[in-house]
Amino acid sequence: WLGPVQARAEGGRELVFGMSAAFTGANGELGIEYYRGLMAYLEYYNVRVGDDGWTIRVEPANDGYNPGPCFQNTVNFIVRDDVFALAAYVGTPTATHVLPLLQKFADRHVYMLFPFTGAQPLRDDPFGRYVFNLRASYFDETRVLVSRLLDVGRGRIGVFYQSDAYGRAGWDGVRRALAAHGLHIASEAAYRRGASFGQDFSFEARHFLDAGVDAIIVVGTYASQAAFIRDVRNAGGDLPIGGLSFTDSDKMLDLLKAEGQRAGRDYTTDLIQSQVVPSYEETDLPGVRLYRKIMGAYKGGVVPSGGEGYSPRRYSFVSFEGFLNGMLLGEMVKRMGDDPRRERIPGTMESIRDFDLGIGVNAHFGPNRHQGLDAVYLTTVKDGRFRFVDSWERWRK
Repeated sequence: WLGPVQARAEGGRELVFGMSAAFTGANGELGIEYYRGLMAYLEYYNVRVGDDGWTIRVEPANDGYNPGPCFQNTVNFIVRDDVFALAAYVGTPTATHVLPLLQKFADRHVYMLFPFTGAQPLRDDPFGRYVFNLRASYFDETRVLVSRLLDVGRGRIGVFYQSDAYGRAGWDGVRRALAAHGLHIASEAAYRRGASFGQDFSFEARHFLDAGVDAIIVVGTYASQAAFIRDVRNAGGDLPIGGLSFTDSDKMLDLLKAEGQRAGRDYTTDLIQSQVVPSYEETDLPGVRLYRKIMGAYKGGVVPSGGEGYSPRRYSFVSFEGFLNGMLLGEMVKRMGDDPRRERIPGTMESIRDFDLGIGVNAHFGPNRHQGLDAVYLTTVKDGRFRFVDSWERWRK
């Protein structure tokens, strides 16, 4: 994956960023699509920089969604490769595991930009000062999900979560959101990270149904969440099941559709997915139109070692988020002008106020605000795709 790189390419005007993500394994599509969206925009950006500007190169390293390899990748980026910054990391267990390195190498001004996670450790002290996020947090997502479920009378909410930093972050978000209304999690269960779609969650499904929950929020990834939904439906549970943006709802939906065809039933009803970017179907938004134009023609991106027959998605929520992060990365570099230095990253990022991404809400940063967006979009399956929820009355209890 990696060859020797420097923060500034010799003889050129290029800044190099290091990205550790899952490009293989049960969650490989997350890393691939996020990287493809990021690179689609950056290739568009680089050809427009001009002779006086700085181009951007991203060096990807595979961590398989495991903290150990991510830690080693990060040490390599900082010590061996001397990258300009870390960017577009994917996943909570991986990104949170390397946060102490940012503090350890504070004298080198090492920062993490726009990771694909909504976890609080990347937003709170002591590490939040070294991280800049674009997306809303998992606390934001779970607060909106819980609020809307309560609005339609569904107060016995269960949580099925991945047993790691990601799952606990979402679990804590649901717990806090319910506590604000004087309520508690009605039932919970956890599973080990890396579960495939072939995993049998029928025991866990029965556990929730026996507890009498009237909604379940899943804090998982596409394979595990799809497997759980399948087993809840097979056990007779027709209650709404919610999930967070990290799931990769497009891939999850593909798995459920294929399983539905095999089993002769519909597994895609009563699903509610929170997203942190608008739908890529919202073509009235200029940012969506730009994304569709560039992404639709993009042919590049990481393919796992050996190929595995991976077929890139034309559009997805994940690649759209990567694309928007590319826009913000380009804006940061552009604002640095002819003096791009690591120590200028905080001041430059904090100067970005009301930056128009073309999605209807502007990104806003500041000295005490290292998260650019707070918007959460709730979607459900209509016409075979995840689209905005237009009415919650169907789920009123």
